[in-house]
Amino acid sequence: MCWERGVCKNVSFNLSWPICFLCQQDGNGKASRVIRIGTRKSQLARIQTDSVADRLKELYPDIHLEIVAMSTTGDKILDTALSKVRVDLVVHSLKDLPTTLPPGFTIGAVLKRENPHDAVVLHPQNVGKTLDSLPENSVIGTSSLRRAAQLKKRFPHLKFNDIRGNLNTRLKKLDEKDDFAAIILAAAGLRRMGWENRISQILGPEDCMYAVGQGALAVEVRARDVDILEMVSVLHDPDTVLRCIAERAFLRHLEGGCSVPVAVHTQVKDSQLYLTGAVYSLDGSDSLKETMQTSITANDKSSEEVDERVQRVGVTASKVPGEAQDRAERLGVDLANLLLSKGAKEILTVARQLNDAR
Repeated sequence: MCWERGVCKNVSFNLSWPICFLCQQDGNGKASRVIRIGTRKSQLARIQTDSVADRLKELYPDIHLEIVAMSTTGDKILDTALSKVRVDLVVHSLKDLPTTLPPGFTIGAVLKRENPHDAVVLHPQNVGKTLDSLPENSVIGTSSLRRAAQLKKRFPHLKFNDIRGNLNTRLKKLDEKDDFAAIILAAAGLRRMGWENRISQILGPEDCMYAVGQGALAVEVRARDVDILEMVSVLHDPDTVLRCIAERAFLRHLEGGCSVPVAVHTQVKDSQLYLTGAVYSLDGSDSLKETMQTSITANDKSSEEVDERVQRVGVTASKVPGEAQDRAERLGVDLANLLLSKGAKEILTVARQLNDAR
């Protein structure tokens, strides 16, 4: 049997029923439960999903995993698949998930963050150059308002135009045409695709701060599926969880999103969580940026009293001390309030109106 005295040996949590449904067994006494993982059909989405599946197989060798690829232009179809129990979990780039999830869903795991910074990918004829050394009026491709706003201010000699499509499509547009001197992409996606050799320059926070949650993978599950939630919770990386809770709380309190330029930078150092947040006008000429910090050292009592039903900006992390999570969330809210007190709402309102009018 998979359980002994009410404790499942595969997922290490107390059962209130006689058998864990993750471990339903066939006639040979082997686990036969199939865990279905939903993913988009893009190459990057599949690579990210496979990396999570591989990690789960390492941790739980007896479970059977099935990848279910679905055609979708957003998250609605994946959420529908979750709600209708067609899949048990979905792997996302955390930056693509809203700070408030639909009722009944939660982020059950936030994995260790890849490099969250943006990268410059140059047209083959510009190899060896940087954004600083590109000729006057060189055109840079990016679909991100956040990137464009920061880089327009930092590199006024360059022009910035939209470029659409997945990573493969954007690289093809760059290489096969002469429309762009370079494009800006997330370093994490390029590395996961095995295209690190295309990275010409990593943009540090002095040039371009990153998007909320950028570089981190998230596993979305149904909040009521306690066994699935427990299974994926071991994938949580505590530092990444705290950084991303602070970032998501900052964004949610600002009422920001992909339609306005909001950027962050976080760091955990010496038991302190540092959060830098900024808002920009579309052309980068108007901006506000501040930094705050908080201690994330939790006392022993708080670490024993994490309520697994509590979500913080959509994240359920029962194995990360609740006090540290609360402090991270409060840090994000406090920083947002500081920027709002200095006029952030006005900057973002104008940016949203101008973007909607385009």
